[in-house]
This record gives sequence, structure tokens and C-alpha cells, in this order.
Amino acid sequence: MINLKLKEYDKEIALIFAFFTMIFLFLMVFNSNFFTWAFERHQNILSWYIRPLFLIPFCYFAYKRTWAGISATIFFLFTSMFYFPTPEVVSQQSLQFLQVEKDYLTGDWGLAKIVFSLLVPISFIALGAAFWKRNLLFGISVIVLMAVLKIIWSVAFGGQAGMSIIIPAIVGLIICSVLIYFGFKRLEKNNN
Repeated sequence: MINLKLKEYDKEIALIFAFFTMIFLFLMVFNSNFFTWAFERHQNILSWYIRPLFLIPFCYFAYKRTWAGISATIFFLFTSMFYFPTPEVVSQQSLQFLQVEKDYLTGDWGLAKIVFSLLVPISFIALGAAFWKRNLLFGISVIVLMAVLKIIWSVAFGGQAGMSIIIPAIVGLIICSVLIYFGFKRLEKNNN
């Protein structure tokens, strides 16, 4: 009964989470206190490890073709940077890398930067489309590409500090790929 009600309001719920995501992005762009607060909490390395895990429910909801689930997952992915308290001790390499990210986000936005940054939403669209169409190989390929691009960007822009993202990215890639593979196979078996 509840599941039917949720499906009935799928697009409306998706719009609500899209609205919350826009509020979050608005705060990040136009409220320097919120931006600083969020990045202080993002120093907690746990947020680096859980962020890739949001790809699992994203793929699940794309497979189930629920806009509400996809939209909610994107909202929770964005906001996951501040789920954990500010750590008391942070490695110098992590601090340097976060500064690179902050400088990138708050710096000048020319055409090249905009085009390059569009790879993020494009990769999510491709990932969602892969699982919407129930194409496991394409979906896993997109996840691998996302992790590789994150590592390349991190090292290219962050130098030695960018190396701090490699382990969380690889751990996230392995966990996501394995769980998504087995979850996909299970869903396919249950659908047959």
C-alpha cells in the first residue's frame, strides 16, 4: 500500500528532493559561513569513504526506475560531506587537498572549467541511464570511469595532496562495484 502511494507521487517527491538539493547548492555558493562549516566537517575522512557508497542506492533506484529515489540519493550524497563532526586531528595532506577543492569551487569559472565540471552531472546521467536500461556492464564501466576521473582530477589539481583521495576512491570503487554487481544479479534473478 505504501509502496503504491510512493510510486503515485514519485515525480512530486523527486521534485521536493531536487528543491532541497538546490537549496544546499545555493547555500554552498552564496553563504560563506555555511560553505566553511561544511568543509570543516568534510575534513572528517569518514565522509570521504561514505560518499562513493551513495552510488549503490543511486544505481538501485535507477534500476527500479524511481525518480524520487534517485533525487533523494543525490541530495544525501551532496549533504554527506557534513554528516560527521569536525575531526580533532587532520592530516596535512588532507587539509591541502580540501583547500584545493575549495579554491577550485570558489575560483573563477571560465568556459574550460565549466565544461570540465559538467563531467560530473554527465557521468551521473550516464550511470542512471545504464541502470535504468539495466545494462550492468555499462553501469560498472561508468563507475570505474568516475573513480578514475576523480583520481586524475585530484592529482592533476592537488599534486601530492591529491594523492590522499586515492585510497578512499579505490575502496569505494571496489565496494560499489562488488555490491552493485551482486545486487544487480539478484534483482535480475528475482525478475525472472
